[in-house]
Amino acid sequence: MNNSVKLPQLIYKGNEQKKMTLHLFLQIIGKIRLKSTPRKNHWWYVTEYVSTKGITSGAVPYNNGLDTFDILINVNEHLLEVSTSKGEFGSFSLLGGISVADFYTKLFEILERFNISIAIIDKPYDLNIDQTFGEITDYHHYDAAYTQDFWRTMLWVDGVFKEFSGRFYGKTCPVHLYWHSMDLAVTRFSGRRAPAMAKDARLSDKDAYTHECISFGFWGGDENMQEPAFYSYTYPAPEGLDKEPLQPSAAQWVESNGSPMAILTYNNLLKSADPYATLLDFMESAYTAGAKRANWDIEALNVPKLENI
Repeated sequence: MNNSVKLPQLIYKGNEQKKMTLHLFLQIIGKIRLKSTPRKNHWWYVTEYVSTKGITSGAVPYNNGLDTFDILINVNEHLLEVSTSKGEFGSFSLLGGISVADFYTKLFEILERFNISIAIIDKPYDLNIDQTFGEITDYHHYDAAYTQDFWRTMLWVDGVFKEFSGRFYGKTCPVHLYWHSMDLAVTRFSGRRAPAMAKDARLSDKDAYTHECISFGFWGGDENMQEPAFYSYTYPAPEGLDKEPLQPSAAQWVESNGSPMAILTYNNLLKSADPYATLLDFMESAYTAGAKRANWDIEALNVPKLENI
């Protein structure tokens, strides 16, 4: 795969309200999944997924496990869709300036109509917004073009991440979207426990980082990094990590919360003659850097080609 397939120009600056509106929609869906799905390690049970039609909750159990429902932001039709295993279907348009409050109300009306009873903590998580979802009317900026570009970028990245995921024998999470920070991520684990966090650390962090890991992700930009970018970090960060080389040459180590993080901006990826190979090179170089410095058994964890087995 190469640059003959044109990737979207995904821009953060000037699209902050469009991105935040979508982010808040995804948080509402994610919180419904959080309250309805059995626990799995490292918060893997609360995530969302990039799909053929948009971004989905995946199958969520209800009715004592006899049925499931899913919630989909249909990016092709710009609809919010709810489907159940009983054949029920409900939807509403995301166009026309729908506010977060309206989205929240309409979604729960559909769930109530289908006798799906769920109570969530109805406030945004870690977004510096004090209002409840039902009170947020100042974000009403769902935009068809921006959302299409965001989803199409994520759809492509999802495929690259899945290829990278298949190269590792160890424990690996699914490729999924964390609605907390709205990043698509995949994480590899060494199998060893990580040092315990302080007792007053956030519960979300304590469960996420119980074991040594090297994580990779993509997000669409935020106040701290005002452009889309790929990242990788090793936890816990080993000494000298930022001395290791990265590929391509445009990738760099930056400080993030006191530890090195590898960064490749989306803009720099778009300059590559072969973005697919370049992104894989970035991920492999960041993995090698972390695994080498943290003394992972790189050879034992590597998946060889079938002809070499």
